[in-house]
Amino acid sequence: MTVHTASPPTGPPGLPRPQGEHAATARFSDLLQQVRTRGLLERRVGWYAVRIGGTILAFAGLWAAFFILGDSWWQLAIAAALGLVVTQFGFLGHDAAHRQIFRSASANAWTARVLAGVFAGLSYGWWRAKHNKHHQGPNQEDVDPDIGPGALAFTPEIVGRRTSGFAGWFAARQGWLFFPLLTLEGLNLHYASVRTSMDRRAPRPWQRLELALVSARLIALVVVLLVALPLGLAVAFFAVQMAVFGVSLGMSFAPNHKGMPIVPPDMRLDFLRRQVLVSRNVRGSWLVDAAMGGLNYQIEHHLFPSMPRGNLRKARPIVRDFCLRHDIPYAEVGLFRSYGIVVGYLNNVGLRARDPFDCPLAAQLRTTV
Repeated sequence: MTVHTASPPTGPPGLPRPQGEHAATARFSDLLQQVRTRGLLERRVGWYAVRIGGTILAFAGLWAAFFILGDSWWQLAIAAALGLVVTQFGFLGHDAAHRQIFRSASANAWTARVLAGVFAGLSYGWWRAKHNKHHQGPNQEDVDPDIGPGALAFTPEIVGRRTSGFAGWFAARQGWLFFPLLTLEGLNLHYASVRTSMDRRAPRPWQRLELALVSARLIALVVVLLVALPLGLAVAFFAVQMAVFGVSLGMSFAPNHKGMPIVPPDMRLDFLRRQVLVSRNVRGSWLVDAAMGGLNYQIEHHLFPSMPRGNLRKARPIVRDFCLRHDIPYAEVGLFRSYGIVVGYLNNVGLRARDPFDCPLAAQLRTTV
């Protein structure tokens, strides 16, 4: 892991230095001004138009190939490619939900509903509510839903409740099981989208429309497969497409925060350190940028959620140098190293109960103290 610091931090490993709220606000305002002066917060509608148009063309082309190919096991290659393209719609929906495409909040919301609902089968309203909580307190217990109780245990407290029987066996090996489980993540996301869209206890704007869009998309997929292909091939196509979608999306989100410090529920951090200390960037080429939908620039994305994806790479050296000058650890690793950290953390999360801020980053910083 590469950690950029100007000098060793003082105090408990992984914990930020005490700072006044006004000083912290002034620091972030300075960084914000640097980014704004370079025009990196300006919308790039043309950039997104090309990517949305290209992704729609790829989607249409794959379905054209599907009908031309007919009853052939080569359809599984189409299914895999479709899973990758649907993932790109997920990224575009994410960008629109963060208001990265248009200045108008309404235009972004409707773009997200169409791209996520019609093409990816995901509910914009469900995702936005969940993702907003994540951005408000990334990796903070009782705040961030991404580290809450679920199939996997992301915090020592959760692992502590799973010490016996199959649950204990699973928790001790969950890092190795993480990526196989991602093959089911696509189904899980579709289920969550439908379930929350049907929940009338917490109504959201256009909830019924989103339910109709997501349901129609999923039903249409199943109907087309059953009509066009023999049953066995249809089931295989569906399984491959869902598996590739889940793995592609999950492997894009997993390296961003897993294995970074877990913030106690009652701890207060200024916005700058809250976002930087618990986020990790992933180095790579344009191919990594495309495969991860720009989420490999997680630090910059968390600091400037509405920054167009195409500008994140340009913001990276500005943010990195700023963190260097202010002694704020800036974590960045290669792609495969990031996955190794995720596996190692999940397999050993139960051993970290004595230090909620313990992580590969904090361990490296300890050697410099």
